[in-house]
Amino acid sequence: MVSFVLIAGWAGAQPGSAGAIASADEDALRRLMPQADRFELVETGARHFRGYGAVAGHEPALVGLAFFTTDLAPRVYAYKGRITMLVAMDTAGRLIGVRVVHHYEPFGYFSIDLPAFADQFRAKSILDPLEVGDDIDGVSRATITVTAATRAIRQAARQLAREFLAAQVSER
Repeated sequence: MVSFVLIAGWAGAQPGSAGAIASADEDALRRLMPQADRFELVETGARHFRGYGAVAGHEPALVGLAFFTTDLAPRVYAYKGRITMLVAMDTAGRLIGVRVVHHYEPFGYFSIDLPAFADQFRAKSILDPLEVGDDIDGVSRATITVTAATRAIRQAARQLAREFLAAQVSER
């Protein structure tokens, strides 16, 4: 079973087009991070997007980070392969939203494709366990799928947070 929402720039920007964001990616980012007015693609270190929002009388401020799980956790495989998700989090490490983009999972239609799967991550901290059976609901007959999707979100979000915080410290 194949389920996908096409994100045209999913494979990434072409070499030499640093910062270029495909319109489909930007649309998806706006849905996940509505408080951001503009987005920037960062291809150094962990490939991710940064969302900036207007602050009255000031320069736009960073309001969140977003990433594709397959960019930051490429070795996390489910039953039939990798699950590509677009994940957004705020600068404090709270997940803002999750959107399943593409997978080949045979039981995805009644597990990770349902809005309830993505909704349970909203407002969770990257410091939370983010473990199926603990703070994430499992789905009978789709255990491998749900566990892999959860692991990809957890690993990728924590990796980006570590790299982002390290970069912030080194800039000071």
